[in-house]
Amino acid sequence: MALLFQLFIRFFYVGLFSIGGGLATLPFLYDLSDTMGWFTHGDVANMIAIAESTPGAIGVNMASYAGYNVSGILGGISATVGLVAPSIIIILIIARILNKFKENKYVEAVFLGLRPASIAMIAAAGMSVVKIALINIDAFQQTGQLLDLFVIKGIILAIIIYVVEKKTHWHPILLIAISAVVGIVFQFGV
Repeated sequence: MALLFQLFIRFFYVGLFSIGGGLATLPFLYDLSDTMGWFTHGDVANMIAIAESTPGAIGVNMASYAGYNVSGILGGISATVGLVAPSIIIILIIARILNKFKENKYVEAVFLGLRPASIAMIAAAGMSVVKIALINIDAFQQTGQLLDLFVIKGIILAIIIYVVEKKTHWHPILLIAISAVVGIVFQFGV
């Protein structure tokens, strides 16, 4: 029971401070990985892949996945409720008072100030994903070979998917499915 409460509290904190959507939760998940040891940075990369490829909000999907990994179904529920609770509370409070203050210059300044902060958090999360998916520091340290620093298959796939998406505008689900098949066929991570 203590673990479920701890999951709730930790993810409540994540939900309270991850302004900008699901990807803004990534720095907090990396911190949870480092401080709590509930999952590894590699597990966070897997959470991203699964959360992006399943229906629903990415932050909620990642909280559910992380909580389930730590403590089963009840852990998933606890982490998910913890993540969404601050948003629900804040939205209820804001809905009651925003109409009175929506023209206030300070309220507008707060919203304008939050935009760059959320962009920075999402960019930091994106760079963390790039580091996990496209860079292999351990292999480089072992061999000292510059080519071992980069996950060449991953970089090639990322470039191809980027170009295909820009030219064709295929649905993201199709691109995710293609990437999964390529990962299996070309034995990524094996």
